Amino acid sequence: MHHRHRHHRAVGAAVAATAALLVAGLSGSASAGTAPADSAPTAAETLRTDAAPPALLKAMQRDLGLDRRQAERRLVNEAEAGATAGRLRAALGGDFAGAWVRGAESGTLTVATTDAGDVAAIEARGAEAKVVRHSLADLDTAKARLDKAAAGVNTADAPVWYVDTRTNSVVVEAIRPAAARSLLTAAGVDRSLARVKSRTERPRTFYDLRGGEAYYINNSSRCSIGFPVTKGTQQGFATAGHCGRAGSSTTGANRVAQGTFQGSIFPGRDMAWVATNSSWTATPYVLGAGGQNVQVTGSTASPVGASVCRSGSTTGWHCGTVTQLNTSVTYQEGTISPVTKTTVCAEPGDSGGSYISGSQAQGVTSGGSGDCRTGGETFFQPINALLQNYGLTLKTTGGDDGGEEPGEPGGTWAAGTVYQPGDTVTYGGATFRCLQGHQAYAGWEPPNVPALWQRV
Repeated sequence: MHHRHRHHRAVGAAVAATAALLVAGLSGSASAGTAPADSAPTAAETLRTDAAPPALLKAMQRDLGLDRRQAERRLVNEAEAGATAGRLRAALGGDFAGAWVRGAESGTLTVATTDAGDVAAIEARGAEAKVVRHSLADLDTAKARLDKAAAGVNTADAPVWYVDTRTNSVVVEAIRPAAARSLLTAAGVDRSLARVKSRTERPRTFYDLRGGEAYYINNSSRCSIGFPVTKGTQQGFATAGHCGRAGSSTTGANRVAQGTFQGSIFPGRDMAWVATNSSWTATPYVLGAGGQNVQVTGSTASPVGASVCRSGSTTGWHCGTVTQLNTSVTYQEGTISPVTKTTVCAEPGDSGGSYISGSQAQGVTSGGSGDCRTGGETFFQPINALLQNYGLTLKTTGGDDGGEEPGEPGGTWAAGTVYQPGDTVTYGGATFRCLQGHQAYAGWEPPNVPALWQRV
């Protein structure tokens, strides 16, 4: 705590230095922001919110109760909110306690801090400040203790737990409260940090089923392609680990020989990738309603409260919101962590398929509960962790998918690398800090995208 004064000067300087990047009032229109002097692209421009197809906007309207203009503005606001939250996370350091958006158009960004002295800096960015007791780092540590303890405890009756920044606590969702209490006790997590919520259903994996674009495993069970990827010159796709084991063969929806599982993790994580044969070409698209192509322009992770849509052949397009990051979920087969929890529904047939916010890939369907008639919840394996684990490059429109441009300025930044908030790189003689998790692409060099990188 003795570094406090120096810390505030640093926050003030960071805010002043990037005040030019502030989009005036998150509830304002996209054009309300003052562009930086060198007219760097806005977050909405970087994340190509304009690339969201009509089918996705329609599903957002239906599932989130919006009109077309509200759906478009929501995507713009969510892009700007993610960038603003990233800058404040960097400025607040250890005080940072999470960020989330709310409102029909995600017009309000709230940033939590453990230090009341940070309120002015947060409000200067057009965000609401919330002063709380526990930092995000403390909550993440408590969640990690639960994950560790879960290895030795039966969590069937306490199947879901996560860091809930909105209530500044670690939440355990339990079918029997006693099961939550025994998990918390085993983890030695302070009760002041924890909340127990009741739930009635056990989550399940959406197994042998047809998804967005169906494929078959060993000519029997069915799943869906998550996102087309490349690994060097090899083409393929990312999908859920529970769909198949390494060495399992796949055939396409048309029953034509397709590929082989190269790697698969389940339980623990729920990730896999399939290398395809020369008959199949990776495209930067997700199958949309009516067979439309939905373009993927990147993989910037969405904040809590943001809209997210899922493609699946059983239930088509369905949208909802990101409710929790850093979630653990117990299925019959074991515990998966970390996954993202959403209000999107799914049914058998949707497993392995794609989650997308605007035009940014988010993850692949893992499991959930409920259905699309009565409503439900789903969990997805985040795509960036999957890409990083297997050294894959997401297929995107624009950019040249990881190829280096001739005469590129020197530095440690590299296309194809997955970066997390707080990572630092050098590029063209300057140092930059990552603001939002994403896989880097040609065109997303740090000086070009202030939504993703801040000069240090």
